[in-house]
Amino acid sequence: MAGETLRFMQRMWHLAHALDVRSKRMARSLGVTGPQRLVIRVLGRSPASTASGISSTLGMHPSTLTGILSRLERQGLIERKSDDVDRRRMRFRLTRKGIAIDRERKGTVEAAVRRALARGGEVTVQRTLEMFEIMIAELVRED
Repeated sequence: MAGETLRFMQRMWHLAHALDVRSKRMARSLGVTGPQRLVIRVLGRSPASTASGISSTLGMHPSTLTGILSRLERQGLIERKSDDVDRRRMRFRLTRKGIAIDRERKGTVEAAVRRALARGGEVTVQRTLEMFEIMIAELVRED
């Protein structure tokens, strides 16, 4: 069992490394990292989202998201505006430059994931998602 655990952990580290490598490659080619691209994709599908809405959709910690939103705004990819009803709440939208990044498909992290999902088939994908949920529950559990 120890060998199986080690082998599984090794594959998880390889996956994390591969995601990081693709994210950096995407940053060079598109100008955004994988996490930044995810935020852009969410805003492309749900314009005028709040930070808490984006955080909830992505399962991303709010402090992590704050940094990403700031960088995207500095790059001119998103803009923030006060909510019409609650002026304290900010809403985020893609700029034209952000929309162009949202439309890009080639060389993205999700393009690679989409190809892998198609290769894996429905049963493999479902079982992998189930294992991810089990792993997450165990990793966040306090012993």
